Amino acid sequence: MNKVIPLFLLIFFCAGSKAQELPPIQNFSPKEYNAENQNWSISQSSNKLIYVANNKGLLEYNGASWKLYPSPNESIMRSVGVVEDRIYTGCFMEFGYWQKNDLGILNYTSLTQQTGVKLLEDEEFWNIINIDDWVVFQSLKRIYIYNVKDTSVNIIESDDTITKMFKVDQSIYFQRINQGIFKIEYGESFLAFDDDIIKNNEVINLFKSGKELLVLTRDNGFYISKNNSLIKYEKNSNDLLTQVSIYDGIRLKDKSFALGTISHGLIHLNENGELISNIDQSKGVSNNTILSLFEDVDNNIWLGLDNGISYININSPFRIYEDNKGVLGSVYASAISNGNLYLGTNQGLFYKTLENNDDFIFIEGTEGQVWCLKQIDQTLFCGHNSGTFIIENNKAKKISNIQGTWGIDTFNNKPNLLLQANYDGIYILEKINNTWQIKNKIRGFNNSSRYLETLDNEIFVNHEYNGVYKVKVDSAFTIVKSVFTDSLIKGANSGIIKYNKDILYAYKNGIFKYDNANKKFSKDSILSNVYTKDEYISGKLILDKRSNNLWVFTKSNINYISQGELTNLPKIRSIPLTKEVRNGILGYENIIRLNDDNKYLIGTTSGYITVNINEIKAKNFQVHIGSIKEGRSEVNKRLLDKRIAGDFKTKQNNFEFSFYAPEFNKCIITQYQYQLTGMYNSWSDWSENPNALFENLPFGDYTFNVRAKIGNDISANTASYSFSIAKPWYISNIMLSIYALAIILFSIFMHTMYKRYYNKEQQKLIDKNKHELEFAKVQNEKEIIRIKNEQLKQEFKSKSKELAASTIDIAKKNELLTQIKNHLTKVPDQNSVKPVIGIIDKNINHADNWEFFKEAFNNVDRKFLKKLKKTHPDLSPNDLKLCAYLRLNLSSKEIAPLFNISARSVEIKRYRLRKKLNLQHEENLVNYILQL
Repeated sequence: MNKVIPLFLLIFFCAGSKAQELPPIQNFSPKEYNAENQNWSISQSSNKLIYVANNKGLLEYNGASWKLYPSPNESIMRSVGVVEDRIYTGCFMEFGYWQKNDLGILNYTSLTQQTGVKLLEDEEFWNIINIDDWVVFQSLKRIYIYNVKDTSVNIIESDDTITKMFKVDQSIYFQRINQGIFKIEYGESFLAFDDDIIKNNEVINLFKSGKELLVLTRDNGFYISKNNSLIKYEKNSNDLLTQVSIYDGIRLKDKSFALGTISHGLIHLNENGELISNIDQSKGVSNNTILSLFEDVDNNIWLGLDNGISYININSPFRIYEDNKGVLGSVYASAISNGNLYLGTNQGLFYKTLENNDDFIFIEGTEGQVWCLKQIDQTLFCGHNSGTFIIENNKAKKISNIQGTWGIDTFNNKPNLLLQANYDGIYILEKINNTWQIKNKIRGFNNSSRYLETLDNEIFVNHEYNGVYKVKVDSAFTIVKSVFTDSLIKGANSGIIKYNKDILYAYKNGIFKYDNANKKFSKDSILSNVYTKDEYISGKLILDKRSNNLWVFTKSNINYISQGELTNLPKIRSIPLTKEVRNGILGYENIIRLNDDNKYLIGTTSGYITVNINEIKAKNFQVHIGSIKEGRSEVNKRLLDKRIAGDFKTKQNNFEFSFYAPEFNKCIITQYQYQLTGMYNSWSDWSENPNALFENLPFGDYTFNVRAKIGNDISANTASYSFSIAKPWYISNIMLSIYALAIILFSIFMHTMYKRYYNKEQQKLIDKNKHELEFAKVQNEKEIIRIKNEQLKQEFKSKSKELAASTIDIAKKNELLTQIKNHLTKVPDQNSVKPVIGIIDKNINHADNWEFFKEAFNNVDRKFLKKLKKTHPDLSPNDLKLCAYLRLNLSSKEIAPLFNISARSVEIKRYRLRKKLNLQHEENLVNYILQL
């Protein structure tokens, strides 16, 4: 190995200009963690929470949110170390530990006060180390050894400044300036090294190297102890380390070294001391000054910076090349050719050697937009906005000036012919004498042909807005015979490709396969599963011919479709890389395979991402409920003990849950999903929000459940909290009992009242019925009387009619007898008729007739004559007779024979009767008599 650092490596290190594919880096600004800039120490608890000693106090990070616990005396916190459930910290004139209470809040216990130790003036505690039952605190003048079991403190004094304290295996070392390295044994310090190198250099850390110690110094790199003396550690990087000032350094679990510098960021060396990477502010960390380093349980490297906090996913399957200077631009295409990596961007074509970190070199003549790179046989084609190039010996040779070459591909097993897609249609490239040139344009089709595939003599051209053109050409591919446009399938960012001899078309409704027999596209239900709910963003399909994997890009994943191992059914696998993380150009996604180890390159808008799909493993992790708050406003909210079920009053019905999964991954997003059984049985949508708020919950029993998803892996557990909200007082069990009793009493009361009312109403009804019966009886009696009266009236009318008829008969008989008598008196022989005349006179005896009539009349209307006499006492018997005859409604002509007078005489009688009755002129005599 060359012991002198090459000049180019030194230039690379100092300038930081080489192209590096770096692990993902996550940065946190002071504004994000809500504390001050400087971060002096980092540690981690058994439940994977990160603790940082900040100028402002102790920071706690759970993967979802930061929380600051101010220093107990408002001084700068210099050190932190987690031992079991305690977080030990040291600051100005104070050291102690923090421990969580029942509500999950850290409470501080001052060991300075508890142990009663007397501190030196202006003493600060810069390091904390745990060994067995002891926690060791280091200031610049003392080392305090605290016994956890009996709380005793042993103090190691030092006249000279103690620069730093180190742990090697189960031993503790420290450096006294100008004296050497000391080792602590049995509570006492013993000189371990007093080499001049130690005296003249500040030691940053000690590491075990076999049976020897590896000593890392601030300004002169590594030394190794041999035979109780130090010699220079002869590695290439060691000379490099003399160019920087190191503030902190740790050995990682993989035996590599992470070194934090004052002005050059992080230096990562492998086990042999060779440079892996130099990550400074230009390459992604927040600041070039690294004050502290820590490796967590998942092998992430945490950086406490002079301005912020960063962590690096050193073991991530992803590596990121970020073009911070804006030289490359957005990557639209990539290719591997002759051991070089080529990138086609909107700035032109660039290349570098595949297996080193050289800068990308621009290929002259390719300024502008590169659309495609295609390796065919041993030739690399470049489709460009200005035409078509062949790349030979990293130089561009233009073979076509036809503007806008979208793509180039083989077709129909014709080795000397290629299909070229352009802005204005389709062209044929032909190889003549090992030289590629334009042969012809396929006449009759002038549409932009960004994506196309061939099937025999048919060319399928995808158009985002018009659909799919099926262009049928002649056998020589010179002229179009027919064009059919399938407009039923079309959409933005759609794509078309030939996969396993089938033409596939992808857009927002799924992936469709062309059925050559039926001459139409039909949806493939299995392949379309790649676009789950709301996952479609691009239909771009990319075929990796080496593995026969078909790549598809969705919102949350990069997916690849391959044939199943046991069946011919396709299998869909996903790489959890969201569209925000991969930062690609929508509709122009690109991915290529870099090597046989399944390492792939994905183009982004500012460089590229590489991923080794063999290293993507399922993640086993836990989700936790961080805190539960109850209350309506921030002022009134109170923390709850999440370990026990809660019982709350009716108005205590507003809850805020925070939750977290302590996993730290820049590229793979953590999402959460929750449900509240008793209210909502369905799970919420996945979201990055680590909080859930429920307001105005009704009374009842509830269980809050939350689970997490990192990439496509679901948490191994579901964190839960059960609680109940009491019923309002007016529907509590006691009140319900009171209501029930009141209802019973009210029912009894109402029953009694109804009974009384019923009895009263019944009596009323009886009385009413009795009254109605009596009334009916009276009415019946009245009706009987009425009927009898009616009968009497009818009888009276009948008898009156009979009497009138009889009276008329008598009158007619008398009239007849009178006429006979008058004829007989004219007979000469009177003697012979005299006896007859006597008989006639006897039969027309008016007095007898009247008496008979009077008796009959009185039987019919016995009160009439009495009333008439009483009313008009001055009436004569003849007047009474006339009134009786008029009562029977007899006419004057009918009355005349009864009086044996003429009708005229009857009228005179009637006139005289009116006068006696004192009737007015307008009054009717007959009506008057009838009304009496």
